[in-house]
Amino acid sequence: MNSPEHEPFALAIISAGTSDPSSTRLLADRIADRASELAACHGRTVTPNVIELREISADISTALVSQLIVPRLQTAITALGEADGIIASTPVYKAGPSGLFTSFFDVLDDDLIIAKPVVLAATAGTARHALVVDAQMRSMFAYLRAMTIPTSLFAAPEDWSDPALNKRIDRAAVELVLLMESGFARQIRDESWESYRHEYGSAGEADAGIDLDTDLMRLAAGGSSA
Repeated sequence: MNSPEHEPFALAIISAGTSDPSSTRLLADRIADRASELAACHGRTVTPNVIELREISADISTALVSQLIVPRLQTAITALGEADGIIASTPVYKAGPSGLFTSFFDVLDDDLIIAKPVVLAATAGTARHALVVDAQMRSMFAYLRAMTIPTSLFAAPEDWSDPALNKRIDRAAVELVLLMESGFARQIRDESWESYRHEYGSAGEADAGIDLDTDLMRLAAGGSSA
C-alpha cells in the first residue's frame, strides 16, 4: 500500500464552460498539465478528475430547488471531497462568474473543500473582466475556507498568444503542487474535521426547521402531492 507521501495527487478540474471545446476548459487543462509535469519532477503523479458542469447543469438546478442530490452530482461532490487540489475555471458573464459555476458551489457542504488548495481561473471576451477572479471568485472560496493560491489566472482572447500567460500558469502550478505536497488539507480533515459545522447550501435550509415532507413543499420542488 502506498503511503500518503507516495500516493498520486487527486486533482479535481472544474470547468463551467458551455461549449465544446471551450476556452474555459482549455485554460483549466493547461494548468493541470503543467501541475502534472511539476509534480513528476518531484517524484509524484497526478490523477485528474474533470467535472464538466454543463453535463450536470440540470442536476445542479434540481439540488438548488429541492435539495435532492442525484447520483451524477454526488459523484462530482465526492470527487471534490477526495481531491488533494482543485482547479476551478469559469467563463465571465455580466461582469461575474457564470451562474452555473456559482450554483454548483451553492449546493455543496460548506466545509467540503476546507483547506484544499484551489487555482482560480476565468476566461472572458475582453480584458475588462480581469478583476473578476480576485474581486468575486476569491471571496466566494474564502467563505468556503479553501486555500486559494496566490496567483489567479485570467485569459481574454489576446492573452492566448502572450507568453505572459504561460508564465502565470507556471507560477500557479508551482503554488498548487507545493500546497498539495504540504498535506495541510489532509491534516485539517484528520485532526479537526468534526469541529466544523456541515450543511448543504449557504442558507443552511436543512437546519431551518422547515418540514419538507408536505404536499405543498413537494409541489414547490416540482413533484406531486399524491
